[in-house]
Amino acid sequence: MSEKYDLVIIGGGPGGMAAGIYAARSKLKTVILEEKPNQGGQCYITEEIENYPGFPESSGPALTEAFQKHAEKFGVEFKRARAEKIELVPNSPTRIVHGSDGVKYECLAVVVATGASARELGCKGEKEHWGKGVSYCATCDGAFFEECEIVVIGGGDSAVEEAMYLTKFADKVTIVHRRDELRAAKSIQDKAFANPKMAFKWNAVVEEVCGEGLVDSVILKDTKTGETSKFDTEGVFVFIGHNPQTAFIQGLVDLDENGYILTNGRMETNVPGIYGVGDVIQKESRQVVTAAADGALAGIWAGHYIDDIKAKMAMNK
Repeated sequence: MSEKYDLVIIGGGPGGMAAGIYAARSKLKTVILEEKPNQGGQCYITEEIENYPGFPESSGPALTEAFQKHAEKFGVEFKRARAEKIELVPNSPTRIVHGSDGVKYECLAVVVATGASARELGCKGEKEHWGKGVSYCATCDGAFFEECEIVVIGGGDSAVEEAMYLTKFADKVTIVHRRDELRAAKSIQDKAFANPKMAFKWNAVVEEVCGEGLVDSVILKDTKTGETSKFDTEGVFVFIGHNPQTAFIQGLVDLDENGYILTNGRMETNVPGIYGVGDVIQKESRQVVTAAADGALAGIWAGHYIDDIKAKMAMNK
């Protein structure tokens, strides 16, 4: 079974839906494939959002619903399916997205907006306290921890930079790191060590996140002695990396060493007609607003690409 579209968008997060809005407004037949029951990706599971322009007090589900209604207004179709493979048709501009629903989605361009999931600690109590003191985004949730004492897990550039950002709100930020020195760049380390609100717990990993309802402490394990101890905290921010959802396109488009899609300023990959947007691409900041901006660019340039192909096809008839 096959269906034909101008543009297939894989992933129904803010980036994917923004691309859909721009494409559909250009009169392109557009479909968004999303395997989860709800659109929105990471945005949907974010309880409070205060930094999306025009929505000073919103939630992930509310913002997602607004995105989807906007896209549907211009005719974007939504299908519940996972993209299993993108096939390039030899000597043809056609791309085929193989869906988990058994449908082959034929199109002229594809936008990959599958996102990236934050790596979890995998310890007891982590999932139960997600959104109740456990967070994976300082920019998203830092303001909720004013005058609190919190911990940051990780020792790389992102972890240390995010920890310093959190000192704008929290009274004390303690970095918990499994080694006895940070992996962050020396210039970043120097700033962290000079910050009076920063503290460090070396050679330690989190064994358990504790608290009745909200987080009130963590159980730390010494990586050298194996001894455990309780450490009081009101928040746990985890920055140990992300996992981009790119397994299905490995070997098709260029990825960086961490599996993120490489794109140019037009969101184009190295393969004509395939674009990447949002958290799945190599970039410095992963926010709802930056994903939406990526999607807008991809929708615009994919539209130009598709129009050019259609014009050439018409000339060759």
